[in-house]
Amino acid sequence: MKFEKTILEDHQAKVVVEVESGRVEAAKRRAARKLASRGKIPGFRPGKAPYDVILRYYGDEAVQEQAMDLLVEEVYPQMLKEAEIDPAAAGVLETMEATDEPKFTFKVPLTPEVKLGDYAAIRIPYEFQPPGDEKLERALEDLRQMYATTETVEREALPGDYVVLDTRSETKTLERADFSTMVRADDQTNEFPFPGFSSQLVGLKAGASKTVAHTFPADDKNPALAGQQVAVEVNLKGVRSVSLPGLDDDLARTVGKYDSLDALKDALRKDIEARDHADYDDDYFTQIVDQIRSQAVIKYAPQTLEHEAEHVVSDMRSRLAQQGLDLETYYKMRNTDAAKFLEEEAKPLALKRLERSLILDEVARQEKIEVDNSALDQEFNTTLVGLQSQGINLGAVRGGKQGQQRVAEALAMQSANRVLTRRTLERLRALAAGENVERTFIAGDGSMAEDAEATSKDDTRPAKAARKKPSGRSSAKATTARVSKSKGKTEGKK
Repeated sequence: MKFEKTILEDHQAKVVVEVESGRVEAAKRRAARKLASRGKIPGFRPGKAPYDVILRYYGDEAVQEQAMDLLVEEVYPQMLKEAEIDPAAAGVLETMEATDEPKFTFKVPLTPEVKLGDYAAIRIPYEFQPPGDEKLERALEDLRQMYATTETVEREALPGDYVVLDTRSETKTLERADFSTMVRADDQTNEFPFPGFSSQLVGLKAGASKTVAHTFPADDKNPALAGQQVAVEVNLKGVRSVSLPGLDDDLARTVGKYDSLDALKDALRKDIEARDHADYDDDYFTQIVDQIRSQAVIKYAPQTLEHEAEHVVSDMRSRLAQQGLDLETYYKMRNTDAAKFLEEEAKPLALKRLERSLILDEVARQEKIEVDNSALDQEFNTTLVGLQSQGINLGAVRGGKQGQQRVAEALAMQSANRVLTRRTLERLRALAAGENVERTFIAGDGSMAEDAEATSKDDTRPAKAARKKPSGRSSAKATTARVSKSKGKTEGKK
């Protein structure tokens, strides 16, 4: 087999393969036997007719077409090996010249390549400072509000009161009946239906109505509301004054298993610090990764980005489903459609996710970071406890033991990926902060956990008949790919 390989600018390999005539003749004989085994030729048992009889019965064209299919199945994996191509996803059979020495032209997306530059030289001071008492006092005040008693009053609503109301809007997710909220003079980021809503209720009495307008920011956490201009009609049904409990040991015992106010404060202080620490880390690591990206050279095929965009759409579908919405409704609310959303919203987000993932993968590889069994077991058990606390019973998974095994394997992979990501980020933090660290974290080959999907020997077989649209993994290495003549499409498998 002869081949000519060309690496294209879009990080795909174009390979022209020429097959010798002797191999074609052998393929035609195998094709004839295959056709004969599936049909009945008069005078012969299935599969027993001579080659020339099969050729006359089915015709040379049918045998030739079947032979080309068989050759594609044989040639594609052989071509990947001999041309030293590491596919990221499916390849495409672009053209085929069915002559005595046929030529096949394949286009194969290549595994992403990342050159990080001198990432170890990046310096960003790590300067997290624990929060002060202001946030603790705010949390204690929120608890007092939560455990306050209320009394109906016949007056206008004032800051600190609770009100009962109905909300109506063309945006259905903003509608609620008999909804209770506290009237605040300041804006609260977690306030329903939007920050600053309750401050618009000051001065209203029971029976009064008001329409409140709001524009959600483009980066709102709720994708169905991001960038939307909404109007909410308020029908106030009642005003209740609030009597706050004292800030004492009794409040601590009411809140939970705390013997004293000091014990409650200690628990709140730790929780506030943990959340602030997590927010700081998110910003800190974003800065590091952004600086690495600014000096890195990253190459990947279009299919890799498209596959990550599919994940973005799938994640969006899942989040919307939790809110009782579907993608079609979301598109209508945003005055968009599937194609426009994919290009303008999904792909830009997918690009960021993909490049971040590839950078962390490469850092983990260069730093030889691995996941040891004890850390994996601990993370896996933590995940299980979390699922059980949500009322998820893995024993009730469909598919019996095989279904449970698949779920367990998926959880193990997710756990390994989380541990590996944390360790990779911690290594980047140590390097960026200028700490004197050993450049070998844990000895090993540095393989990323999410890339550790082993390929069986059967995965080198090309597909038969029609195949699905090509699909590829966004950041993980695809070890092989399947190819089909049908419509020139291929299907990747890892």
